[in-house]
Amino acid sequence: MRRFSALIVLLLMASATASAADWPRFRGPGGLGIGESAVPLEWSGEKNLFWKTPLPGPGSSSPVVHGGDVFVTCYSGYGVAGERGGEPAKLVRHLVCIDRTTGAEKWRKDVSAELPEDAFEGYLTEHGYSSSTPVVDADAVYAFFGKSGVIAFDRGGKELWRVGVGKESSNRRWGSAASLILHGDLVIVNAAEESQSIRGLDRKTGREIWKADAAALELAYGTPAIARLPDGREELVVAVPAEVWGLDPASGKIRWYASHALTGNVSPSVIVDGDTVYVFGGFRSAGSLAVRAGGSGDVTKSHVLWTSKSSSYVATPLLHEGHLYWIDDRGQAFCSSAKTGEQVYRSRVAEITGGGRPVYASPVLSAGRLIVPTRWSGTIVLPAEPRFEVLACNRFADDESDVSGTPAIVDGRLYLRSGRFLYCVGEPRP
Repeated sequence: MRRFSALIVLLLMASATASAADWPRFRGPGGLGIGESAVPLEWSGEKNLFWKTPLPGPGSSSPVVHGGDVFVTCYSGYGVAGERGGEPAKLVRHLVCIDRTTGAEKWRKDVSAELPEDAFEGYLTEHGYSSSTPVVDADAVYAFFGKSGVIAFDRGGKELWRVGVGKESSNRRWGSAASLILHGDLVIVNAAEESQSIRGLDRKTGREIWKADAAALELAYGTPAIARLPDGREELVVAVPAEVWGLDPASGKIRWYASHALTGNVSPSVIVDGDTVYVFGGFRSAGSLAVRAGGSGDVTKSHVLWTSKSSSYVATPLLHEGHLYWIDDRGQAFCSSAKTGEQVYRSRVAEITGGGRPVYASPVLSAGRLIVPTRWSGTIVLPAEPRFEVLACNRFADDESDVSGTPAIVDGRLYLRSGRFLYCVGEPRP
């Protein structure tokens, strides 16, 4: 019996290790942005670079990693390199599978855009047509291409299913941004931009299991998250302008909502720690709040734990050891108390130059350090501590394209995408 028990423990440990070795979705396991291994403090084109692989076009989505594969989405044919004009009918989105060890392209799938498509103008020029990060499991990789739908491919690149989720546009026509998540047998998609809805799709077939419609979803660009209540129940949480919602993930029906002052577009994803939900965003960084998940109906008075004027406009903050960290779109680094919302520091990152909106990527954690790509001025490394210090600013001198995706961390390797390349950074091994 003891040997049998020991075997079970070893198997569980092996399973946990295998799971920790993947970065299967936006911001990694659980959407927390936490890497389980250390990556180098410094890198460049000549230092700690394992490989770089050309990409077929730009994109603001993030790389994901599962097993020996790295997946990333891009676009081409229209709205590339800031070029105005052109023909939306020529827009093509790409899902690329790259060997994690060598950087070799294993396969690529090209998906022509279904029209009508939003014109390349206004704020859409800041992020383009490939901003939603795919999600991957052992059997398939799922990509969200806005008005062209959600598409599942097997791990060899064969298309399994394709489902449209709407062809509408918000009143600002900013395009898609939210990323997919997997929960149980469902692929959950925030199709706020395409149809003012959130949908649960069957993971195997793409069949719509549920659909939650609400006009209030307009301008809600964040990725939903799963909150786990003390009684074991789970809730799907999403922030929308002026409210945050808790839904039944099995049916999409709303259980509770809380009002807040974050109006206009809400771009950061909610951050969940057990049954505590942190919400950031609103037009011009309106503020932030913490809400206790659970309850029924309007829980604003009973479940809002704190509110604060500190906020992030685009990036999703990172929660670590009781503090929330981020760099906003104006190049200011923040640290706030997760318990009270009180601001611990606010400092301009001196290395960031070239304008008022330099950071779109969300921070990730590696061995007590925060890694935050800027769009044009390299990747900043800060201590994951309630003190401000720039430990490093790493650049690839020969790549002048923007970096808007959030990095992935797996097995001591950092996977970082730009508008031109996918990079693999890590310490040399004997």
